[in-house]
Amino acid sequence: MTQKQADKIIGNGAGSTRRTDPEVVPKAKRRTFTAAYKLGVLEEADKCREQPGQIGALLRREGLYSSHLTTWRRQREAGQMAGLKPQQRGRKREEEAGEISRLRRENERLGRQLAQAALIIEAQKKLSEILGITLEQRQGDDR
Repeated sequence: MTQKQADKIIGNGAGSTRRTDPEVVPKAKRRTFTAAYKLGVLEEADKCREQPGQIGALLRREGLYSSHLTTWRRQREAGQMAGLKPQQRGRKREEEAGEISRLRRENERLGRQLAQAALIIEAQKKLSEILGITLEQRQGDDR
């Protein structure tokens, strides 16, 4: 909530006083600015060189901090038009994370197939025992 929205004028006429609204917003929301807005504010700030205090007035009017201008100017000078767009918060997702999760899923699938194959082989061994069929073991085969 901006100061303009929070201020209420008490009384009428010249004797009116300003008091801030005690209402608190339940959850603060991070402001986001479009690239067009940022460029517009930067152009306006660049024009504010005639009189001292014009940039301060611009910042108060827009509800911004001087650090916003500093950051946006750096991004503009670096040619990062995409950098003027709001950045996503939180931990950056690594490109390898997708590959790792895919390989883990594949590993789990292959593990299940191996367990199923071992179960089938065990059942075939028991069946051959019951039927009296002897399995010939090849040389070098440990089974």
